[in-house]
Formats: sequence, C-alpha cells, structure tokens
Amino acid sequence: MNLADKIYIFDTTLRDGEQAPGVALTVDEKIQIAQKLDKLGVDKIEAGFPVSSNGERKAAKELNSLGLNATVLGLARSVQKDIDAVLDSGLDYIHTFIGTSPLHRDYKLKMSKEKVIETAVESVEYAKDHGLTVEFSAEDATRTDLDFLKRIYNKAESYGADRVHIADTTGAITPQGITYLVKELKKDVNIDIALHCHNDFGLAVINSISGVLAGANGISTTVNGIGERAGNASLEEVIMSLKLLYGKDLGFKTKHIKELSELVSKASGLPVPYNKPVVGNNVFRHESGIHVDAVIEEPLCYEPYIPELVGQKRQLVLGKHSGCRAVRAKLNECDLDVSDDTLIEIVKKVKKSREEGTYINDDVFREIVKSCNYKKE
Repeated sequence: MNLADKIYIFDTTLRDGEQAPGVALTVDEKIQIAQKLDKLGVDKIEAGFPVSSNGERKAAKELNSLGLNATVLGLARSVQKDIDAVLDSGLDYIHTFIGTSPLHRDYKLKMSKEKVIETAVESVEYAKDHGLTVEFSAEDATRTDLDFLKRIYNKAESYGADRVHIADTTGAITPQGITYLVKELKKDVNIDIALHCHNDFGLAVINSISGVLAGANGISTTVNGIGERAGNASLEEVIMSLKLLYGKDLGFKTKHIKELSELVSKASGLPVPYNKPVVGNNVFRHESGIHVDAVIEEPLCYEPYIPELVGQKRQLVLGKHSGCRAVRAKLNECDLDVSDDTLIEIVKKVKKSREEGTYINDDVFREIVKSCNYKKE
C-alpha cells in the first residue's frame, strides 16, 4: 500500500462532535475525553471553537494546561477575532477555514473568488505572524472547482500554512472522487494534506482511507463517528481498519477504545448503536447455534479479531437460535452440570421463553434450569 510513513489522526470529537444537535459538553467532560484520547494515542485534539463562548475558551485553556502528549488546537473562521480568541486561549496551534464552493461563496459568504482568497491568506498570515502553527481548511472543498481549490491551497501554502485540509462538508464525494482529488492536489500542493470527511452517505471512513491511500497523511475523526447530521469519520473504525485491513499500525493503544466510546456516549447523551462497528454491544455477541458451535472451537470463525484488542469481551447469548452447544457452554459458565436429556429440555424452554418475549439473562436461565428439575449434586 502506498501509505505515508506517518498518518496523523486529528480528532475533533470536542469540536465537530459537539456540534451534533443537542450535545453540550462541560469543561470537565472535555478534559476527561481529551485525557482518554491522549491515553489512546491521538496526535491532535481540536479543543473547540474558542470564539463561540467563554466556556469554549475556558475549555481550551484547561486542555492546553494538561500537558498532554497530543497537540491541542482551536478552530477559527478566517476572521481576526476568531484567531484572537484562539490566541487568548493560550493555544499555539490553529485550524482556520473558509468556504470555497460556489454555494458557500454565493449564499453564505457573498464573496467573489478573489475576496475569498484574500480573506483566507490574510488570516493565515495574521496567525503565522502571531506565532501559530496553521492548518487551513477549504470548507466544502469537494464541491469546489479544482482550479480554484488549487489556487487557494497554493496561496495558503505561500503565506505559511503548515497543512491543508480537504473538507468533505456534506459527505458528497465518493472513494474514487477523493482518490482523484488528492492525487491532483499533490501535483501542486507541497505541504501535508489532511481529510475531513462527513458521513452523509455512510462513506466517511472509506473516503478517509481512500484519501490516505492516494497520498494524504492526516485524517479528521470523532469518537463513535458523532457530529453534525450523519456525523464524521469514526475514530475507532478508521484506526482499526488501517491496522488490520491495510497493515498500517498507527501505534494506538487500542484496548482503550471501548472505554473511550462509553465515555463519549455518556457525556454526549448519544447512545452507541448495538451494531456499531468496533464498539457496539453486539459486535462480539453470538446467539445463532451454528455460529456459537464454531466460536467455541475457534472464535475467529465468526470474529475478524479478538474483542480484547479493543477493550471488548466475547459473549454467548441464549435465544431462539441457540443450540445444545451454547446452552452447555452457559451451564459450564454457571458451574452447572446436567444430563443430555435435561440439556435438551433446557434448550427447548430457552427457545420457547425467548419466542414469548423474555430476554434470557443469567437469572432467567437459572430459573429455566430449576424448572427442568435440576438438582445440584
């Protein structure tokens, strides 16, 4: 695979993730999440949008004072007061952006192409003059004409930008499209290129991976993929896919992934779907008799990797699809031993109970066993 030697993960859970409707993280919650991200091994943490509130500035200051290994940075529009707010937060790293597509130029900014470029470079220059490391994003880059996109990135580079971001603001590009776009930009852009992909069509992760395969070396993510509308590229899906499918280990301590996911879910109030890849509660749970028989012999028959790798645990769940092997395994787990005839009776009652709507937890299972005239020796 033609991957960069170093691929940076730029996590924006505390900024873009918090922009999910209804989410408002406290300073303490941001600190806890940032510490977990740092423990995992994330390279850069976007603390928030300092100009937007006093709380955001306070959070940025607090995160900056923690002494994390990760770089902490703040978001700013290409507006001087936004950059000043980042400076007031004590940060020395900034992510500044301006809309570049016709839609953003005409309807949001009401600026000509030349005015957009002028505004962007003035902001980059101002930030650099004040000692900041600058990452510059073209918002809605994937719906921007290529020649103009190249022009604004080249201008940002010439005024000192350290990295440019391709923002797929509405998740509207395809893996083939992002591959083409990155390769074209690399012909003219001589600084690092990062990707900020949204998930409106469910393509944020594969678009991010396609982009780094094409030569980009940074990916913007959020924990659990939270964010505006359909969210962003999921941190856990990106790093595990790169590690296990593409052979690119980014050095993350992946055993912390599940606890980080649970922390973000609790703080944000956004539940993790049971079938969410990597962190969902069902990812390593097995009920079907055919599956359970194989998993008991060799888990990798029905698991792509062991659950402990991401802080999960394997579970055998009893239900209408369970067979004798699964029930026998559950009996062993509960330190119970029964005859083969009693086992068959228990299996029948497990299936019947589940079909009647009863979830088979440990207490229910023990009652079923007792009802089959089980007596401990």
